[in-house]
Parts: sequence; C-alpha cells; structure tokens
Amino acid sequence: MANTGRRKPPLVADRRKSKTRPKAKPKAKPRRRATRSRSARRGGPIRRAVGGLLRWVWRIVWGIGWRIGLVAGLIVGLATGYVYVTLPDVAQLLDGRARGSVTLLDRNGDVFAWRGDQFGGVVTAQSVSRHLRNAVLATEDKRFYLHPGIDPIGIASAVRINLSEGRGPLSGHGGSTITQQTAKLLCLGVEYRAEDWKSEADYVRDCRQTSLWRKAKEAIYALAMEAKYTKDEILSIYLNRAYLGGGAYGAEAAAQRYFGKPAANLSAAEGAMLAGLLTAPSTLAPTSNIERSQNRASVVVRLMQDQGYLSTAEARAALDTPAELSEAAEAQAGGYFADWVMASGPEFFTRDTTEDVIIRTTLDQRIQTAAEDAMQFIFEEKVREGSKAQAAIVVMSADGAVRGMVGGRETKVTGAFNRATQARRQTGSAFKPFVYATALELGYSSQATVTDEAYCIDIPGSGRWCPSNYDNKYHGRVTLTEALKNSFNIPAVKVSESVGRDLVRRVASEFGIQSDLAAGPALALGASESTLLEMSGAYAGILNGGSSVTPYGLVDLRLLGQDEPLMGTGGGIGERVIREEAAQELIYMMHQVITSGTGRRANLPDREAAGKSGTTQAARDAWFLGFTADYVTGVWMGYDDNTPLTGVTGGGLPAEIWHETMVRVDKGVPVRPLPMLRVRERPAEPLQPETNGRPQRQPTQTPGHERRKPIENILRKLLGGG
Repeated sequence: MANTGRRKPPLVADRRKSKTRPKAKPKAKPRRRATRSRSARRGGPIRRAVGGLLRWVWRIVWGIGWRIGLVAGLIVGLATGYVYVTLPDVAQLLDGRARGSVTLLDRNGDVFAWRGDQFGGVVTAQSVSRHLRNAVLATEDKRFYLHPGIDPIGIASAVRINLSEGRGPLSGHGGSTITQQTAKLLCLGVEYRAEDWKSEADYVRDCRQTSLWRKAKEAIYALAMEAKYTKDEILSIYLNRAYLGGGAYGAEAAAQRYFGKPAANLSAAEGAMLAGLLTAPSTLAPTSNIERSQNRASVVVRLMQDQGYLSTAEARAALDTPAELSEAAEAQAGGYFADWVMASGPEFFTRDTTEDVIIRTTLDQRIQTAAEDAMQFIFEEKVREGSKAQAAIVVMSADGAVRGMVGGRETKVTGAFNRATQARRQTGSAFKPFVYATALELGYSSQATVTDEAYCIDIPGSGRWCPSNYDNKYHGRVTLTEALKNSFNIPAVKVSESVGRDLVRRVASEFGIQSDLAAGPALALGASESTLLEMSGAYAGILNGGSSVTPYGLVDLRLLGQDEPLMGTGGGIGERVIREEAAQELIYMMHQVITSGTGRRANLPDREAAGKSGTTQAARDAWFLGFTADYVTGVWMGYDDNTPLTGVTGGGLPAEIWHETMVRVDKGVPVRPLPMLRVRERPAEPLQPETNGRPQRQPTQTPGHERRKPIENILRKLLGGG
C-alpha cells in the first residue's frame, strides 16, 4: 500500500504528562439582555398618574365602603333583632282572617255555597299533600331551603327579566321568596283594626305596597322570621294564610272549596292547580274558569317535573287527567238563594261575622237545578237572540220552605241583583185569586154569577174609571170560576167592590203580600206592586188550606264545632186567613185556569195543577204562579228598565217556564191529587140575578159540603175588634 506521507496515529495512548489537569479557562459570562429602565416599565408619566389616581380612589371607596357596610349591617342586625323579639308564636299566625266564614248546607246536609273568608282548618308543611307542598316550592321559591330569607340570585334574575321586558327593575317579577311573601301576608306584623283604617280595603292596599322602602322593611321582617322560625314553620304559615280564590284562605279551605277533600289527599294535578292560583287567585280560580286553571296547572306540573318532584310517568298522568271541580263546586248552585239567606239572617252571624258559621237551609239542589235548566231551555229555544228580557223563578213547599230560587238569567252568580226578592213589580191579574178568596170566605160559591158588561166607577178626585177586558169584549153573565179562568177584568172589579176593597186588601196582606196595596178599585186588577217571593208565598197559603205563610230559607244556624243551634227557622205556616173549604174551592177555580183557561200552556201531562197568569198594563210584567200538590212555583218575566214586553203575556212564556220547571221538579215525585173541592158544574141551571151588582150565591151546594154563613171574625179584624 503506498505511503501517503501522512503520519500514522500512535498505536497506544499518549502518556499523561501530569496527574493534574490544566486549569480551564473561565467561561465567558452570558451577555445580559438589555433591560428597560424603571420609568420605561411604568409606561411613562400619564400611566403612572392614572394608576395612582385609581389606587387613591380605591383606598377612599374601600375606606368609606367598609365603614358604611359595617354601619348598615349593624342597623339591619338591630332592626332584625327588634322584629325578632316582636314576632309571636307561630300558632298565632296561622289564621289571620279579619272576618269569619259562612258555610251553607242544603236540606240534605250537603254544602252548596260558601260566603265570607273560608278557613278550613290549620295545616302544616308536613300534613298537606306532598304534591301541594312540592308544587308551591317549584312555583314560588325553588331555593327556599337554601337562602336565609332573601334570595340574591332570584332578585337578580327578576331584575334582568323586568328590564328585558321593558319594565322598571322592581316592576313585574319581584324575586320575592316564600319568606318575603309570608311577611307580606302578615302585613309586616300590622294587624287590622277597624278604628285605624277607613276600610279593610285600605288596609289590604297598604299591605301590598311595592315601594323600595316597603321592600326593605319586608326583607328585614323576612330575616327575622328566618331567625325565629324553622323553614317548615314559615311554609306552614304561608300555606294557611295564602288567598286561593273563591273566598278560600289557606290550603285546607281551598281543597274543600274546589275538590271537596282534605288538603292531605290532593293529587299531583290538584296540588298543581292550587299552587297555580297563588299568582292570580281571583282570575285563575277554577270556579271562574276551569280551563284557564287547568292550563296554569299544566305549567306547574312541568316545573315539578323539571325540578325532580315528579317522575316522567307521574307528570304525564297529571297532564292527561287534569284536576276537576267537585260536584258542589261545579254546580255553584243557589247563588241567589244563598245571598237571600245571608241577607235574611242577623248581620253579626252572616255578613259581618267574625266567627265560622254553619247555616242549614231549605234548598233542594235537585229542584234548584231543575229551575235553572228550565230557565235556560226557554231562553234558548223560545226567546229571540239578543233579547235583554229577564226572568225569575221561586219554588217552595206549601209551608213556605224555599226549595229553589233563580233571580235572573245568569244563574251562576254571587251578589247580583235578585229579581225574585228585590224587584217590586205590578202583579196584574195574578192578584185576582185573592179577590175571589175573599168572596169565597164570605160564603159565595165558585158557581155564583156576575155580569161582564160595561162598568164604570166615579173615583173622587180622579174622575170616572171604566175597566175593560183584555180582549175588549163583554161576555155577559159568567160564574166566578169562568171569570177567573178567563181572567176577565170587569167581573173581578165588580166582585172586589161588592165584598169591599178593604177586606180584599186585608186578605191579601194576611196571605203575605206586604207591599202597600192600592186604595182604588184597580186593586182588583193587580195595580199594586209585590215581589215574586211574596206572591209565591201567598199562593202557598192557598195550597196549604188557607193559612198564611212566611217564606223561609234558613233552618238553623250554629257555630263551627258546636252542636246546639243559636237560632232556628224564621218562617213557616202562620195564622189561618180563610176557611179550608174556601181555599179548596179556590184551588178548583185555579185548576180550571190551567185546564181550560189562560194558563193552558202550563198544563202538566201527569198530574193536576192550579195557577193564575198575570199581565200588567202595556205588558211591562208577565207572571205565572201555580202549584201541584207538592210544590208552589212562581215565575216573573220582564225588563229591568220597565220596557214593555213584545208579544208576551203571563199565559205565554212565563207559563211555559213554569211548565218546564214543574216537569223537572216533579220528576220522580209520586202523583198526588190537588186538595180541592171538585165542584159539580150545572150549566143548564139558571144563573141567579145580581142584586145591586152583588153576585148571588147558588142555592144548591156541592154534595157533602155544608156552607157556613160569612165568617164574622174577618169582619171583626177589619173593624179593629180582634
């Protein structure tokens, strides 16, 4: 191999010359990065000035802020402590009503109406249905068990919602906790005293203020409550105090009012409906609009599901089967009747009661429904659409016990004008039975005769008055029965004049017509005014055999929890007015009115009935009153402003309303004959002449009936002799 001339490397390592390694050169220090000056790092004089200013401001704010916060905290603490020591025991806060309640029971002991402030009894957060408790928490305050009485998160959320909806920060959603709402229900501890306020409404209005100052006091009161009471105690106060519509205060009253069951037994759907009422109890009350209440309840059910109170299956079941009203709440029966009973009792136990009162009444809900259905049927089928005509119905027993009452076309109302008891209207020919009752009492027969002819009377100070018949015709000599059944005016006036107007007035008033009766001869034609209730009671006196009747609805009144009544029935059968035989013969005459007279439209298919129609001048009022063996029914029809009826007489639509009512009322009632003397008519027999316009008695009497001379005691009454 050619030598390249390069030096070959040694085959062995070089010998170390020394054991000590030569001192290495010191490493060069790394070059330091150029640094900015302190003044450069601070960004210059402007930045330094701004930073200094901010630090100065912060020191001032912090220095003042913590001092103000400390003072505010001390003030809030002292205020909370003061409220704390003034708070009463929780038991004293569960029933805060200013008034008591009135519960009305029908003749069978079933509740049909409530008045006043209802309070069904104390409940607690543990005793109510869990569904109701959870629904209230889900709807009103989902962080109730977490906050100290005030919920900053809820307040911030409410302010954000209000601002986003274009309202003020405190307008609309308030962000109030259940504790704050309870403080408001307690009116921050201010109790209602009548001497301190113009009215209870002013007190309530003051309690519901939403000013910033009021909110601050409310927050302090809430903090004190949280310190004094447990969460469950606060929730219990709320559940007992909250107004839930329909006059119901508290969960128990509302559960009974709407569902007829205790608050402990409410289903999820029912609990959701009650919780949904808290936002607007009067508007959302199911008795006002059940569909609206159910829609609100469905929202609450979904909230309960979202917050884990209901499973998916439970929520679906609650949505598929929404809560329904109980039968009593659904019926809303006897609103007019309930108002009348409340007005007829003593104020301190009815309208102004501070106690919880139970009133047992005469109402029969089956009969009440029958009257309401009959009214609705006629106005839907027989009255022109858009008509403003009104009507009223009263149904009672022969002793004056009112079984049903409808005071107007709107049947599901409370506190409305009651045309059955408050409207005084001319009675027209419906008054004529009392004219003939007087004649029969004086011994005249239903077959006695009177001449229907031109007839005039000179009235001192008024001139000559000549009555006319409805058909503007004269019918010659007629019996009293024919005169009544065809409602002839001239014979009625003649009979009234012959027996004496004063005696007719006396008989009518003793039968219960309390209105001022006309002094002139038009008395016989119903020129006087009366109420439907009075007239129905007077007809009941005819049915019961001639004794006076005072219509009544209150059977007894007692305080809740007591067995002994404080007062009893204020009506019923009174003194005899006419003989039983006279009453029974009058019933026969009135029976002819329905079978072949002006009241034929009232004729019933399965039982005997008697009655009388009435139409006033210019047809401003139309009446039909009558009875079967079991019930008396009166019907009035007209306009509230006295506008004349068009094409309506007492024997028309009022008779049809009466017929429809009685068909329903007597359904299922055993058929009984009318208690009447069945007079044998003898048309071939010559009628007796009149003497000085006075109808003559028939010489032949009804078989088996011995007539008495005219009763002397009624004349003694008239003359003041007792």
